[in-house]
Amino acid sequence: MSALAFSIVALVLVGPVPGMLARASWPHRAPRAAVVLWQSIALAAVLSAFSAGIAIASRLFVPGHDGRPTATFTSEIAALGWPMWILYVVVFALTLIVGARLMWAVLQVAIGTRRRRAHHRMLVDLLGASHAAAPEVCTKASGLRILDVDQPLAYCLPGVRSRVVVSQGTLTTLSDAEISAILSHENAHLRARHDLVLEMFTAVHAAFPRLVRSASALDAVRLLIELLADDAAVRDAGPTPLARALVACASGRTPSGAMAAGGPTTVIRVRRLCGKPNSVPLSIAAYVAAAAVLVVPTIALAVPWLTELQRLFTA
Repeated sequence: MSALAFSIVALVLVGPVPGMLARASWPHRAPRAAVVLWQSIALAAVLSAFSAGIAIASRLFVPGHDGRPTATFTSEIAALGWPMWILYVVVFALTLIVGARLMWAVLQVAIGTRRRRAHHRMLVDLLGASHAAAPEVCTKASGLRILDVDQPLAYCLPGVRSRVVVSQGTLTTLSDAEISAILSHENAHLRARHDLVLEMFTAVHAAFPRLVRSASALDAVRLLIELLADDAAVRDAGPTPLARALVACASGRTPSGAMAAGGPTTVIRVRRLCGKPNSVPLSIAAYVAAAAVLVVPTIALAVPWLTELQRLFTA
């Protein structure tokens, strides 16, 4: 039963729960707590999937006629029967596949993203001008590069050698307050290392089979990350300059691996800036839910499994 319960929890946390949470609007008023809740769901899903495989592996060592755990294929089949043994082996193999896919996805996302960022960083260092040629308001942005492009755009390249990139069109189109807001937005991404959060969710999204994972979960987390950076910019420059800057940079195209100020979620973010402020009760409820997602399944499901392991190895 522990293996079945772990499997059900993993499937629910990978599919239906992210789908419902991605469609909800309340996370927009508690973005930081919502990101923590998303992280708890992802971690609980991974732990549940691995726990299901370990629970299945423990069932393959059921006590034999002498009371000791079985240790060979023939003794396992004799104790379980062919249908149940095949089912256990298939589920355990699927768990190993998910684990291997997760490790591969982590490596692939980390290496690929950093390679693209390093290549683009080299290009902006060669083609862009430094902040010495920018207005005084730009001096607070470290690693600033200015591209000779008429279209307004702004994005950042996270990492050890981070860069904030803006176009000449941004500096000529936006006011000083709007430039300050957009730079505060990008600095918030770099300061909080939002890129690492996105990498984790991207890896978990790639690890689970396409049939069970939620396609909208990753997009929801991307939006929440932008809302967190928006909140930091509002505290620095106010909502109106940020909203104007977001609209101006909405259509700017950015490279893969960068974190842009504009993008397809601009309308949602501007409406949020004009709407209700963040809610403390919603944040508290989300933090409590995040703790429950991790603690309650662990206590309810791990205790019977640990009891069974103790029975097997003390037999």
